[in-house]
Amino acid sequence: MAKAFASQGDMTEKTISFTEVGEGLYAFTAEGDPNSGVIIGDDSVMIVEAQATPRLANKVIECVRSVTDKPITHVALTHYHAVRVLGASAFGAQQVIMSDAARGMVAERGQEDWDSEFQRFPRLFEGHESIPGLTWPTTTFSDSMTVYLGNRKVEIKHLGRAHTAGDAVVYVPDQNVMFTGDIVEYHSACYCGDGYFNEWGNTLDAIKAYDVDAIAPGRGDALVGHEMVNAAIENTRDFVESTYRPAARVAARGGSLKEAWDAVRAECDPKFADYAIYEHCLPFNVARAYDEARGIANPRIWTAQRDLDMWAQLQG
Repeated sequence: MAKAFASQGDMTEKTISFTEVGEGLYAFTAEGDPNSGVIIGDDSVMIVEAQATPRLANKVIECVRSVTDKPITHVALTHYHAVRVLGASAFGAQQVIMSDAARGMVAERGQEDWDSEFQRFPRLFEGHESIPGLTWPTTTFSDSMTVYLGNRKVEIKHLGRAHTAGDAVVYVPDQNVMFTGDIVEYHSACYCGDGYFNEWGNTLDAIKAYDVDAIAPGRGDALVGHEMVNAAIENTRDFVESTYRPAARVAARGGSLKEAWDAVRAECDPKFADYAIYEHCLPFNVARAYDEARGIANPRIWTAQRDLDMWAQLQG
């Protein structure tokens, strides 16, 4: 391998922010690192996204304890990726919630994803020795489910495929606020390596139809106000389309993965090169876009070895 993944050299500590996005609703953000959400009900708390390790999850718990002493009873996971779920044990929640599809992906590729992500981005696995194993949900749903935290209603929904096949959003109607996971990002690259380019836009439309007052995105700052929310949704759409279009053109003429990489860089670098984790995501995004354009409907499983093989092709 000519050089390491960009993410392997990213060891810079990020500054944490804890932003109120509605009454009793918070976004835990860290300059493009994975976000978490906090929903405080009448008598208990739900966490959205668990971080990559119990040690990192404890940073979320510290922020929660700065605003409430209510017990954390629920953890909602928007998808299966290791950096989102492997810290779940730290919360001691009664219920860990995923979509049926996300649980299926833990079974199919959870260990491979863990091994792959740990190799790619070691900084995000601070305290990895504290991970007890794969995170399995106690509760799953097909299309939607409702949780009541006392009188506070929380709706968890699968609105469509985008970042993964099992994406969920978490909506709090009394404040008109949504936690979108990695379907929506803000000034951060979308990771599309397990995504569905041709369906992502429809899922964004489904989110947009809620006309929410705030979004806690998967990465990047909290989005408060309709103008910021809509700008982030459309920017996410532009990122996904700008990645897929050039790769699809190369695939249509029988070009190589390396040619697709060059074409995507030409279109995306001028617009997105300063985004968080852009260089980390790019090779995986190109590989998935190239696959989808060639008719590979479902994302192939990433393994630590497949990562290295793909990277070697791009360096050729």
